[in-house]
Amino acid sequence: MKSSTPTEKDLVLIGGGHSHAIAIHKFAMNPIPGVRLTLLTDVYHTPYSGMLPGYVAGLYNFDQCHIDLRPLAKFASARIFVDRAIGLDLKKNQVFCANRPPVNFDLLSIDIGSTPASLTVPGATKYAIAVKPISKFLTYWHQITTMVSASPNQKIRIGIVGGGAGGVELAFSVQSHLHQIYRHAQQPTDNLKLHIFQRGTKLLPDRQRWVGKQVEKILRSRGVVLHLQENVGEVANSDFTREVPDTDLVSDAPMNSEKTKLKSERDLVTDVKINETPHFLYSTPKMVRCDSGLEVECDILFWVTQASATPWLQQAGLATDARGFILVNEKLQSISHPQVFAAGDVATMVNHARPKAGVFAVRQGKPLFENLHRALLGKPLKSFIPQKNFLILIGTGDEQAIASRGQIGFGPHRFLWRWKDNIDSKFIDRFSNLTMAAKTQKGENRMQCAGCGAKVGSRVLENVLHQISQKVKRADILMGIDNPDDAAVVRVPTDKVMVQTIDYFPALVDDPYLLGKITANHCLNDLFAMGATAQSGLAIATIPYATPTKQQDTLYELLLGATEVFNQAGAVLIGGHTTEGEELAFGLTCNGLASPEKLLYNRGMQPGDVLILTKPLGTGTLFAADMRLKARGRWIESAISSMLISNQNAAQLLLEYGATACTDVSGFGLVGHLGEMVKGQKVAVELELETIPVLPGVIETLAQGIFSSLYPENLQLFALIENQEEGSRHPLYPLLFDPQTSGGLLATIPAELASPCLKALQREYPESRMIGRVLLWESGMLPIKINTELSIKIVGADFKS
Repeated sequence: MKSSTPTEKDLVLIGGGHSHAIAIHKFAMNPIPGVRLTLLTDVYHTPYSGMLPGYVAGLYNFDQCHIDLRPLAKFASARIFVDRAIGLDLKKNQVFCANRPPVNFDLLSIDIGSTPASLTVPGATKYAIAVKPISKFLTYWHQITTMVSASPNQKIRIGIVGGGAGGVELAFSVQSHLHQIYRHAQQPTDNLKLHIFQRGTKLLPDRQRWVGKQVEKILRSRGVVLHLQENVGEVANSDFTREVPDTDLVSDAPMNSEKTKLKSERDLVTDVKINETPHFLYSTPKMVRCDSGLEVECDILFWVTQASATPWLQQAGLATDARGFILVNEKLQSISHPQVFAAGDVATMVNHARPKAGVFAVRQGKPLFENLHRALLGKPLKSFIPQKNFLILIGTGDEQAIASRGQIGFGPHRFLWRWKDNIDSKFIDRFSNLTMAAKTQKGENRMQCAGCGAKVGSRVLENVLHQISQKVKRADILMGIDNPDDAAVVRVPTDKVMVQTIDYFPALVDDPYLLGKITANHCLNDLFAMGATAQSGLAIATIPYATPTKQQDTLYELLLGATEVFNQAGAVLIGGHTTEGEELAFGLTCNGLASPEKLLYNRGMQPGDVLILTKPLGTGTLFAADMRLKARGRWIESAISSMLISNQNAAQLLLEYGATACTDVSGFGLVGHLGEMVKGQKVAVELELETIPVLPGVIETLAQGIFSSLYPENLQLFALIENQEEGSRHPLYPLLFDPQTSGGLLATIPAELASPCLKALQREYPESRMIGRVLLWESGMLPIKINTELSIKIVGADFKS
C-alpha cells in the first residue's frame, strides 16, 4: 500500500459485518487523503446472514455466501489486522486485542454482531452449540455433516432451542441437508429426529400470526417435534455414551493428495479448526430439561435465542442498553463517546430500536459510511431513520420460501425462493470480482527528503526503543539497545564462528506486527539452515509517511513482532536504522554462532540420500494473487500461518538425524536452491512432484497463470532439469520456480534415517515431506530429474508416507 500523503488520522473498523463491508467498499471509491483505514477482524470471511440457511441446507457453497474481507480491504487500500478485539481504552483511543499490540484510532466504528443471550442456562455453554458467532457454528455444522456422511445408518437426535426466525430457518435447513445425505446413502430419513423448544405459545412470535401457523404446519408435516411453551432450564450430560466411528477428519496425507485436495475444496471455515471441535458435540448425548418437567435426550443441541452483546463494550464505558448493545443516535454515533460509531446487531438506535436482523445492518451501511466520511472531514453528520416495516423471506430448505411484511404473508412458493436468491446474490456479488482500478486521491503531497534526511525522527526512535522489552539477556552482547552507542558490540567466543545474513523486502502483509514476525523468521532461516544458533540482529525499516505519533506506532509494532521471534530463538535485537518512504518495508541482519565442525552446508549430499522439505510451497503465487485481489482470504491465512512457523527446531532435528546438506527455500524457488546444492557435486536429484507439500489455494492460482514477479527469472533455471518438457506438463511444475518467503528447510538425510527423521519432524512440522532422492551423477546427466509418478520406493523411505 503505497502513499506519499502522510497519515494524519486513523479510522479503525472492528468487525467485518454487513455495514462495515458496505462502508469499506464505499471508502475504496471515496478515499480521504491522510486517512488510514484499518479493519480489525477475527475472521477473513464474513458470512452473509441472508444466505446462511441456504448454505446449511447445502444450496450454496462457502464462497457464494461469504464476503472475503482480505481482497475487499486491499481494494480499499485498507490495512487488515486479523485478531480478536477484547477491550477498549476510550481515553487513549486504543483497541485491545487478544494476540497483538493495541490498535490506536482517531475514529472508531464497531460492527461485531451478537451472541445468544441465554447461554446462562446451566449446562448450555458446555453442551450446546451457539449459532452466533456464525463462523464458529459453521465449523461445527461442517463436522456434523461429515460425521453423518460417514455413518448414515446411525440415528441422530438434534434439538434447537429458540422458535424465532433463526431457529425456524435452521430447522428447515438442517433437516433438508441431512435428508439429502440419507437419501444419497439409501438410508431412511427418519434416522434424524428433530426437536424445537420454544418458550412461547407460537413460533415466530414477532411476525404476523398466519406466518407462524404456516411454519408450524410445515414443520409438523415434515416430522419435526415442536415443544411449545417449554422453557429450557438445564442442559446436562446424559449417562449413556454412544460409539462414534473414526471419520478421519484430519488427514496426515500429503497436502496435494486426493484426500486432502477434497478437504481443501470443501467449505472450511477458518475461525475454528475442525480437529479442535470437541467430540462431545456428537458422541455424548445431552439431556434437555424444561421447567415443566419435560426431558428430551438429544445428541446435538443448537442454541438460537435472543441476542446479547460482548461484555467488553459495556466494561469500556460505552453507553449500552440492558443487553449490552451500544446505544447510538440517529447518526449511528455513540451517545456517550462521539469518536465511536456502531452499526448492525451490536448497535441499538435510541429512538428507533429495531430487531437484530441482517436487513437493518445492510441498510445502515451507506449512512454509516457517509457519517464516518463526514466526521473525518469535520462536516455535520446526517440523520438516518430505519424503516419500521420490512420484508422477511423465510427459506424452507427445499428451494421454496415464505414471505412476510407487516400483516401480509404468503407461501411457501418456489418463485419466492428465486426472488430471495436473486436479492442475496446481488448483494454478495458487489464484493466479488474486485479489480485494482486506478483510484485518484486529492490533496498536495509534501516533498520528502532523501539520504539521512529521510530517517524517522530521533524522538520517535527513542520512544519506541524504550517500549521494546527484551526477555533474553546475553552476556556476549556488550552494547546494544539497552546501552546504545554509535554501533553495537558483540563478542564471539574463541571456539565459535559467526554466521551472518541479511534480508529486506516490502511488506507483504498489512499488519506491521505480523510483518516483524514473518521477516524475523525468514531471516533466521539462513542461520538455522547452516546449523547456527541465533545470537543477535540489526533491523532496517522503512516507515510510511505519517505524523510522528503514527510512525511511532508502526515502528513499535514492527520491532515488537521481530523481537518476540528473536527472543523465542534466544537472540536479541541490538539496533538498526529507519527511513521514511511511501511503502512499509522491513529487513534484518541476523548474527548466529556455530561450532566450525558442526556447520551445515548446502553442498555435501550423497548418492542415496533422501530429500526432505519442512514446509509447503506457494507463498509467491499466493501473494501475487493477493495483490491482484484473486486470492481467497483463507488461502492467505494458511500462508501466513506457515510463514510464522520457526524452522529452529526442524534444523536441530535434521542435525540429529545426520543431515548431509541443508538450505532454506526462499527467493530462488525450489529448483534454484536445489541447483546450488548440486553445483560442483557429482550428484543429481530426482524430485517426486506428487509428494511436494502445497499451500491451500496454490493449485487454483497456478491454474490462473498467476506468478510472482520473480518467477520469470527463476524459470530460466529450467535448463537444470533433465526431463523438463515432460515435467512441464504437470500442473505443479510452475511451483518449482515459485519464490518463497519464510519457507521451509530443504535437507538431505541418509536413506536409512529418512523415515524416523520425517516422523520426528511431523510432530511439530506436519507438512514435512520426503520429496526426492539423490542420484549418482553420470556423464551427460542434468542435475535435476522430475518424477511425475505418484510415488517410488527407495531404501528406508516410502514417498507415500
